[in-house]
Amino acid sequence: MSYLEYRVKTVPTGWRKVLFINWGLIVLIIGAAFSGFVMLISVAGGSLDPWASAQIQRFSIGLLAMFIIAMTPIWIWRNLSVPIYIVALLLLLLVEFLGSTGMGAQRWINLGFINLQPSEVAKVALVMLMAAYYDWLPTDKVSKPLWVLVPVIFISLPVLLVLQQPDLGTSILLLISGVIVMFLAGVHWVYFGTVIALTSGFVVALFKSRGTEWQLLQDYQFLRIDTFLDPDKDPLGAGYHITQSKIALGSGGWTGRGFMEGTQSRLNFLPEKHTDFIFTTIAEEFGFIGTLSILAIYVGIIIFCLHSALRHKERFSSLLSLGLTVTFFLFFAVNMSMVMGLAPVVGVPLPLISYGGSAMLVLMGAFGLIQSAHVHRPRGNI
Repeated sequence: MSYLEYRVKTVPTGWRKVLFINWGLIVLIIGAAFSGFVMLISVAGGSLDPWASAQIQRFSIGLLAMFIIAMTPIWIWRNLSVPIYIVALLLLLLVEFLGSTGMGAQRWINLGFINLQPSEVAKVALVMLMAAYYDWLPTDKVSKPLWVLVPVIFISLPVLLVLQQPDLGTSILLLISGVIVMFLAGVHWVYFGTVIALTSGFVVALFKSRGTEWQLLQDYQFLRIDTFLDPDKDPLGAGYHITQSKIALGSGGWTGRGFMEGTQSRLNFLPEKHTDFIFTTIAEEFGFIGTLSILAIYVGIIIFCLHSALRHKERFSSLLSLGLTVTFFLFFAVNMSMVMGLAPVVGVPLPLISYGGSAMLVLMGAFGLIQSAHVHRPRGNI
């Protein structure tokens, strides 16, 4: 029996694919999304409008899209990696000319039914392309300088375009995701040591550039760094957001104030209570137990994804699943660190819980890719 015949006979087909979906992962995803719906109702004063109803609709569409993507053979997504990456770059370029501006940044394209944020699409597209590249590249060439340069270009293009918006937080997440895929693919550690050294030099140059004609960051971005280092320096100005966030986190105690009983969110002391700072609303209303429950759901999702990724024999499926899992981890790790004052404030939402269309739909698509790799993994007896 040939290898191809072996694969055809051991990869699920037809209606049998449903039996091999990672249902445990879906339960956890629904649990996280449901928690988000509850909190959006809470911050809206007990009403489905204006946030919860729209979020439920987006999640329903995303869930359907996830199943469609999961049922599509993984090799199709491998072949579409380059076109999807090109589309993501074109969308990032389009933002520069047709993008709508919000909160000082030009990040969205108004499609009528949704404000699309191309940088969210770029996060998944980059991981797909990197996984396809290393699946194509022979393993003995992975650490050759010429072949290392190619993925560096792949990473640099979306990172630079996102920096132009400007969106420092997302550009850093793109950079880290791409570098981690390179590491997982087996690129020699010397390259990463060089990157760390260059990054250290860049950080020094970044701070030296402040107040000069060649300043590398916007003034508000330097202000965020100052606020992170000393939020009490300007508690009613630049440090207001993080100060109110810490008050909300601490006031919840073990069990919280109760559903819709949070003073920081109800009295509008808490900024962006339905998006970036929704985790602090959870902490205030449901306390340490509530936040620990959300963290447990996220850890469960990570475990399910890693368990699936580590069982793949195909390089593309393995790197894709691992890369998307790392991207998901960075989402909630950065958001939680930000609202607790452990990282500067950046525009990174809490996955599956924060209000937002692009982030929700793209993330559900990413889970669909992980499911597709899981469903179409060759098995012994079907």
